This record gives sequence, structure tokens and C-alpha cells, in this order.
Amino acid sequence: MKDATEAHPHEPHRESLGSRLNWLRAGVLGANDGIVSVAGLVVGVAGATTDHGAILMAGIAGLVAGALSMAGGEYVSVSTQRDTERAALRLEKYELKTMPEAEERELADIYEGKGLSRELAEQVARELSQKDALAAHADAELGIDPDDLTSPWQAAWASFVSFSVGALIPLLAIALPPTSWRVWTCVIAVVVGLGLTGYSSARLGNAGARRAVIRNVGVGALTMLVTYYVGTLFGITTG
Repeated sequence: MKDATEAHPHEPHRESLGSRLNWLRAGVLGANDGIVSVAGLVVGVAGATTDHGAILMAGIAGLVAGALSMAGGEYVSVSTQRDTERAALRLEKYELKTMPEAEERELADIYEGKGLSRELAEQVARELSQKDALAAHADAELGIDPDDLTSPWQAAWASFVSFSVGALIPLLAIALPPTSWRVWTCVIAVVVGLGLTGYSSARLGNAGARRAVIRNVGVGALTMLVTYYVGTLFGITTG
């Protein structure tokens, strides 16, 4: 007989959903931040000056600093989450070792609370405990898979790479065209890039694409509009 994953290949299951959401969250957030942050930076500088070197240097600095910041932030955040998960698992192991009967009753209570009869809940708790007590309790009580804990390095690298790739879109779009086309080329490239990341994140997460695309593009457009006029004002003031 096929298991649930084989029978329903298009539905997310807990065994893979946690790690999938981990890298997806880090990757999509990194790409969005890369596009929006560097676009706002280079468009703001372009509003203050037409100096190609200044715009390029600002964009490169924003790319490097942003990628390292995103990677470091993800590593620290996910490491904290992983430490919390490990601490919870250590406590669960201790409780299973010192009070197995009470833990089995607790597991039965959980399944009874989900709608099973008392007899069936006790049977399920007993059989799951005999097979893998820690996995059963971690799943039911903590929502954790002991064999699939979140990975801080995975999240950090996903953020670093995705931020860098996303940041290259506005950086190249504003650095390559002639002066008169720089800002509008960057705007178009950013709108397309944010539309693609919004659509991709929605599709990978099995969510609606329209709202994600509108949200991404709207935030990016507002960022560029504000930073451009701030840069323009700064250029006029210092000029």
C-alpha cells in the first residue's frame, strides 16, 4: 500500500514541509530584499547625482553589506530556533525516560482531544510509543521532527545567494544604460524582478500568485519613488 506522500504527491506533508519552508522563506526574503534595498539605494543616488562611478559604488556596497547582513541575521535567527528545538527534545527525552507511563497517557490525551475515542487514542499512543516514542511525542506535543530540524547554514546560504542575485537586477539595470535611461530601466527591471519573485514564491508555497505579485511590486515601487525624491532633494540642497 502506498503511504500518504506517494498517494498524494502534490500535497505538502510535515516530513518535507518544514525544511521546504525554511529555505523558501530565506530565499524569497533574500531575493526581495536584494532587489528592493539595492534598487532604493541606486535610484536614490541617481536622484542626487549622474556620476556613474558613485552610483555603481553605492550599489556594490549595498549588495555586499546587505548579503552579509541577511546571511548573518538568518544564521542567528535559525540557530536560536534550532537551539530551542533541541532543548525541547532533550526535555522530552528526559520525561520519556523518567515517566514513560505518564507521557503515554499525555499522548493519548492529545489524540483524544483531536477527536479519537479514548480506547483508540490509548491504542494509537501505545503503538506509536513502541515504534518511536520520541518522534511521536515531538510531533504531537511540539510539532517538531527530530530528524528534520531547521538548518541555520542552509538558511544563511540561501539568504546570501538570493540577496546577491536579487541585488544584481537593479545594479546592472542602472549601471549599464545611458544616463537618460538609467532610472526608468532600473524601475522596469525591478518591477519585472519583483513580479517574478512574488509569482515564484506563491507557486512554490501553493498560494495565490496575484496578491504576492501586487504586494512585491507595490513595495518596490514605493521604495524607489521615495528614495529617488529624497536623493533629488539632497542633490538640489548640496548642489
